Amino acid sequence: LDDKRVDIISEHFDVAFRLGKLTESNLIAKKIAKTHFAIVASEDFIAQHGMPATPEELVLLPAVVYSNGNVRLDQMSISAPPDFNDYKTYKMQSNYCVSDMRTLIKAVTDGLGYAMIDLFNLDKPISEAKLALLLTGYGLSTVDTGIYAIYPHRKPTKLVSEFINAV
Repeated sequence: LDDKRVDIISEHFDVAFRLGKLTESNLIAKKIAKTHFAIVASEDFIAQHGMPATPEELVLLPAVVYSNGNVRLDQMSISAPPDFNDYKTYKMQSNYCVSDMRTLIKAVTDGLGYAMIDLFNLDKPISEAKLALLLTGYGLSTVDTGIYAIYPHRKPTKLVSEFINAV
């Protein structure tokens, strides 16, 4: 597995996986799972900067941002109680940009900043990773996001069809 975005047609891939929001393309996409985004920071980061109580306080703090090719995840759509219907977009202070999720999680764990991640990317529970959830009283938009299997043909080979159905 690699975070590098590839042209699956010209590079002859049978199937690829995309996490997040899909861009327009001529590929076939099958949603295989929902995303579970959260805003996290290390316990040391919180001890140094304090626990932000609002999105406005949060975006003043340094952030670790995923950036790979034309994908840059430096904005969050957050809604507030009581109705959670009105979302406002906030731009993160991207003091540290990385192109690999393992590196991003390591940077957050090391206290370099907070980040918005899909919990799918953690290899252990948040408490064991010494991470804490931020702004738990707010809603984080996951509209149009998911984990997708994408492939180039409407009629994939039997092997690709079986693989996609298995995941």
